[in-house]
Amino acid sequence: MDHTLKYLLESVSNYEESELSQSIYQKLKHNQYQNERAFVDDLDDKEIQYLDQILEREINYAENVQDDIRVQQLREVYELIF
Repeated sequence: MDHTLKYLLESVSNYEESELSQSIYQKLKHNQYQNERAFVDDLDDKEIQYLDQILEREINYAENVQDDIRVQQLREVYELIF
């Protein structure tokens, strides 16, 4: 699995109470995406909207704890969504 998608998988796992989060998590776990673009292309509109919210929170958290690598990796996916 791509490093960026591993960071995303870890972030999504923090929201396991949500049905959309579980759907995204399962896609990441069970599909072998070549890259972030392939993953984003596999998302439906609701998953994209949900991921937009999660990524915003996760990026802010990573910035607050000064985890620059996590910020960079999560931003890569965030930018592909739009």
